[in-house]
Amino acid sequence: MNLRPLAAEQSLLSRADGSARFSHGSTSVLAAVYGPAEVKQSKEKLNRATIDVVFKPKSGNPGSAEKLIEKILRETCETIIISSLHPRSSISIIVQLEHDDGALIACSVNACYLALLDAGIPMSGQLSAVGCSFKDECILDPSLEQVQDSSSVLTLVFDSHSHLIASHGIGPTTQSQFFSGISIATPASKLVAEFMRLSTERRLSKVS
Repeated sequence: MNLRPLAAEQSLLSRADGSARFSHGSTSVLAAVYGPAEVKQSKEKLNRATIDVVFKPKSGNPGSAEKLIEKILRETCETIIISSLHPRSSISIIVQLEHDDGALIACSVNACYLALLDAGIPMSGQLSAVGCSFKDECILDPSLEQVQDSSSVLTLVFDSHSHLIASHGIGPTTQSQFFSGISIATPASKLVAEFMRLSTERRLSKVS
């Protein structure tokens, strides 16, 4: 199982309610969570919190690619945040790209989860995401070079019971490839989840 080295840090930003940096190999993103806080009346939801996600590129202004990542991250986070506990409020997640060397969406999902955890946002369980690409075979946690050389790319997100709860594909993916990706990514997601659990425990032990 060829997962690149993982790294994580939490509570990096003093002005955010929660923050985390997550890295898959050389791919690195920084996520910050603000809220629950007041929400604009136009976005107010009577029975749950409004989840907003902003994805910032390394430089320049966000484009269509960043807007797509925002949508994926928002929909993924909405599956796990217990938003009914904070009606008429907003939870904002800002994700800053530091370096992209493949599996960017998976890395961003994991950073968002750790930042939400750091902020104490109520969640129904854990998230762990893994990327894979396809050429002649399925490549787990691909580098940017492998992504660019592939016919399709999948990001697979699992809950704490290793159930697939979200997926996103780029390029044509056959049914056989999809299930092959799940088969390879499921045990890898358990390793990512365990890494995040141990990383959080180490941080909490230092605080106490």
